Parts: sequence; C-alpha cells; structure tokens
Amino acid sequence: FLLVLDNRFSDIELREEEGIPTEEFLESCYAIVPVLDKLGPTVFAPVKMDFVGNIKKINQKFITNKEEFDTLQKIVLHEVNAGVAQVRNSATEALLWLKRGLKFLKGFLTEVKNGEKNIQTAL
Repeated sequence: FLLVLDNRFSDIELREEEGIPTEEFLESCYAIVPVLDKLGPTVFAPVKMDFVGNIKKINQKFITNKEEFDTLQKIVLHEVNAGVAQVRNSATEALLWLKRGLKFLKGFLTEVKNGEKNIQTAL
C-alpha cells in the first residue's frame, strides 16, 4: 500500500534558499490519511482527526495567498513577523503538531516493519 502513494515526501524538491514547497507538502500529507484508515480506523481515529485538522489549518493559510505562502518557511516567517506564530490554531502551531504526528507515525511503522505484531507495543 505504501509503495503506491502518488505523493511522497521524498519526491518533494526543496527550493534553494526558499525551502519546502507548501502545496507539494500538503499533497503528501493528504496522501497519508488513507494509510491511517488502513492501519485501524478505530485505533488511529484520534491521530487521523489531529492530522487532518493540522493539514487544514496550514492549507487555510496557504490558500489566502498561494504566491506569498508558496513555501512552509514563508508561512512561518510571516507568522513570526506578525507575532502570531505561537497563537492557538496558527499555521505554525499546526505545522509543529503535524511534524510530531508524522514522527509518531514513522516510529510506529518502523516498529511494525521490524516485526512488532502487537499494535499497543508498536504504538
């Protein structure tokens, strides 16, 4: 299943001096949502809800000005300069939690790949 994902993080081309393209990053994040359903719609429901919520917050910021916010770094810098980066529901906060969610998912999948059969132990 993971081998057939259309949008992979590893396929994202970083922009010299500008960073991670927002649109491609969001597409890769959205591509992971069905994986959470396959892993267990009940067990992973809270993770999926958090994941999707954070993706939407970043996307909402992105669509306000796609040209200005074409990289994640530009979104964060804009919010830092505006003094809203640490405000609840900011795109910067959402990006932080999304990163944590991705790291958690990677750790879980690594445990499963390494042979862990018990979901609770892998979690």
